Amino acid sequence: MRSLTNEQMTKELTQVRHDNRAGRIGRRIGMFLLTLVGGLVALISLLPVGLLPLVTAVPLPFFLLLAAADLALLGYLFVRAETVLLRTAVIGGLLAVSVLAVLLSQWYATTPPILGADGNPLPGSIAELEAVELNGRTQWISLRGQDTNKPVLLFLAGGPGGTQLAATRKMLGGLEEHFVVVNWEQPGAGKSYRAADFSSLTPEQYIADGHELTLYLLERFDEEKIYIMGESWGTLLGLWLVQDHPERYHAFAGIAQMVAFLETDTYDYNLALEIAEERGDTNTIDALRQQGPPPYYGDGVALKVTRYVMYLSQYMMQNPAITGPGYDTFGDIGAPEYGLYDKVNYFWGLLRTMETLWPQLWDVDMRQQVPQVDVPVYFMEGRHDVNAPPELAEDYLQKLDAPHKELIWFEHSGHSPWVDEAEKTVDVMVNTVLANTTP
Repeated sequence: MRSLTNEQMTKELTQVRHDNRAGRIGRRIGMFLLTLVGGLVALISLLPVGLLPLVTAVPLPFFLLLAAADLALLGYLFVRAETVLLRTAVIGGLLAVSVLAVLLSQWYATTPPILGADGNPLPGSIAELEAVELNGRTQWISLRGQDTNKPVLLFLAGGPGGTQLAATRKMLGGLEEHFVVVNWEQPGAGKSYRAADFSSLTPEQYIADGHELTLYLLERFDEEKIYIMGESWGTLLGLWLVQDHPERYHAFAGIAQMVAFLETDTYDYNLALEIAEERGDTNTIDALRQQGPPPYYGDGVALKVTRYVMYLSQYMMQNPAITGPGYDTFGDIGAPEYGLYDKVNYFWGLLRTMETLWPQLWDVDMRQQVPQVDVPVYFMEGRHDVNAPPELAEDYLQKLDAPHKELIWFEHSGHSPWVDEAEKTVDVMVNTVLANTTP
């Protein structure tokens, strides 16, 4: 056996104490880091539950139950959970509560009922969110109207990838007196985000799905024809539908009619650059010059297009001739039609869909591709629109062969007359379109 001197024994005992101290310090640091990370994860996981009573239609008792579960788990995490295993389990429990909150928000998403003078749901009215199967993909629609016997109006949102479930309900609620207004969440948009396979998404899929939806509506409401109204990108989709199946539609109304994508975007790019130069906005000038004019392909298309489109939108908002309230984007996102997952896809779906679809639209020129339709056509154009020059729509309408065609100017609007002059939009749809096409 090795004999140790007193000096050697002292050194070895000192080393053991040092190792134990280092181990304790390491464990303490590890627990501190785990607590810190766990605390951050816990705080983030509280967000879905905290949002439930503010921006979803989840009933209050479910919110209170989930909030109580979160508080109990948090208390256990910081007071009782003394081991790594216990703290990890509690953090997992907090995440599970968050997932349950998201699922409940999706389940309870709804569109508000249409109320009568007595404050109760109006007899004979319809106010529903519905999932429908269109060519094998689950997509969502809202259906709103004071009387289910009224004509059906299919609204096609802009984008591609835009969602206007709440905005149309708030801005164009007057249409519900005269139509059953159907708002289609197109593939990739909001509630229909999962309906899009972004690797194979094409304009033809939208046309096929739109036709399938039309057939569904005709059967459900026992109609021979429906009305169709599109805004921005939705005007292209609407005209393609009435071109292919005129026997299904009473009339088409286009708001901020799109005509030629490359011509429009080239105009937008040049105008944005011109405005930036007048303002001395060097950041925007450098960014636009670096990316160059359209067309764009590959990654980053949405970002490049958004750069000049949003710049022009902000420019329009500063025009005193445009008197409308503008978009209530955050109010729309917070509407009960969208669950928490839908609210994320409000923007994400728009960007991904634009990235996929926009490069496929550069060759679109409706003057060449849709020179004739066999239904009455109405264009509603904002006099101060710079995103989609109304001169192109005016030129197209002059050349379009249709049984009836009419251009209605909105003198206080930009790219969104249905928002800037909502009351006039309702008036045109009721007293011009509907009045002149009712069988």
